[in-house]
Amino acid sequence: MSAIVTHDLSKTYKSLGKATVHSLRNVNMEVQENEIYGFLGRNGAGKTTAIKLLTGLIQATKGRAEIFGEDAVLPSARARIGYLPEHPYFYEYLTPRETIAFYGKLRGLSKDAIRKEWLRISEMLFLDEFADRRIRGFSKGMRQRVGLGVALIGNPPLLLLDEPMSGLDPYGRRMVREIMLRLRAEGKTVFFSSHILTDVEEISDRVGILVSGVLAASGRIKDLTAGAQKAVELCCSGLKDEDVNAITARGIECRRGEEHQVTFILPEVAEAPPLIAEIQQKGGMLLSLIPVLESLEDFFTKLQQREQNPSGKDGADHE
Repeated sequence: MSAIVTHDLSKTYKSLGKATVHSLRNVNMEVQENEIYGFLGRNGAGKTTAIKLLTGLIQATKGRAEIFGEDAVLPSARARIGYLPEHPYFYEYLTPRETIAFYGKLRGLSKDAIRKEWLRISEMLFLDEFADRRIRGFSKGMRQRVGLGVALIGNPPLLLLDEPMSGLDPYGRRMVREIMLRLRAEGKTVFFSSHILTDVEEISDRVGILVSGVLAASGRIKDLTAGAQKAVELCCSGLKDEDVNAITARGIECRRGEEHQVTFILPEVAEAPPLIAEIQQKGGMLLSLIPVLESLEDFFTKLQQREQNPSGKDGADHE
């Protein structure tokens, strides 16, 4: 069974005297159980709107969403979700221990179950070190840990995390990534939105990319970028400086390394054989020939360019 399925999910905002805003348009998406799904898009692309629709916080204008086969608007479906908003709000005078207890009661847990949940969650998120301090003085990273703790109450099988790494330092981002990987190892499904592409690329099993409210691409990263070769790096040694200068004078980019190694960057693989022959003729030695493949960031940027310039004018890349 899929953890999330959406059918033509759409959300339109209308306001008197203002232009209609199509925040989400006919999104058809499927997220498998026990996977980490990265939901990408620029600010304003519709990521938060989609997550609010999945949690039942707002109603769809058209279409529907299912959580483990149930309509997302049903209480039984929402009970299987742990949710972290982009800007979590807490009662500032409470401590993390008291906050977990408060939301545990809202979940309908007994006192004994709440105590066990605190032990489990505080161990996972390292909350013991500030368990009894008031939240009002917490940093962004500390608040994010408490927010994750609230999302984990009741051990829900699906986590919806809206920008969980936003505003965190490198240590905080690494901790959140490790927690998400641990949750997947425990059999959970993690759906998280982000615009930090390196984090998404590092831990996601699959990704979906929103462009102006439309799901422009979805799938495994290696499939989305498969066969998209940006360039070829040709590394050699033994060339004289004047020989290297003669090659770069033709517009070929190069990087100079240690021990007289030089790496030439060629836009097409067909340009490599004649350059290899030239290098060998000049007394140089070929060390490696490596294709440079498209990254998630390259693919993401290309989708944005297609949206901004769909006609293909002004030299944009529209392969």
